[in-house]
Amino acid sequence: MSASTKSGYHHGDLRASLLTTAMRMLEAGEQFSLRAVAREAGVSATAPYRHFADRDALESALAAQGLRDLKADLAQGRELPESAEDLAELAVAYVGFALRRPALFRLMFGNACDTGSEERVRAAAEIHDVVRLAMTRVFPETASEALASAGWALAHGLAYLHLDGKLPAQSDDAVAEQVRAAFAAVLSARPR
Repeated sequence: MSASTKSGYHHGDLRASLLTTAMRMLEAGEQFSLRAVAREAGVSATAPYRHFADRDALESALAAQGLRDLKADLAQGRELPESAEDLAELAVAYVGFALRRPALFRLMFGNACDTGSEERVRAAAEIHDVVRLAMTRVFPETASEALASAGWALAHGLAYLHLDGKLPAQSDDAVAEQVRAAFAAVLSARPR
């Protein structure tokens, strides 16, 4: 066990250390269990159970952190959207997050939200609130819940289509342009 792990453990940040270790393992493509995370963090095999009942609880905590990271990416350097183009930029950030952190993104959205994890439920609600607020600001006369769901679905679908190689692009710029074009097409469409 390294000195920093020992000292971190004794300072009461075992949960943070376990999450950092699990996140690194997840994003490196390593298989992880509570035992493997404990071993990698340099603590006893039973130490993680002080903070996580099981692997699902650890995954919910990782998903909650991922949702908070996604929210930070969506807010980074942006004011609230004022136009359809601004909404498209939120979608570009969303898809960019998915492509930069694919294992985490899949963990965040690959299964139903653990309603027993207050942390994860709150983090997911905050993402929904960001999308709803953005849509409401740009389209104040429209049903905000339905439009927020539609906007999120479009961004989320584009993220998965890119992750799964169904919408190949040669560069980050090409991905961004595809996302902008999809949002422009949907948000500017008019009924006949």
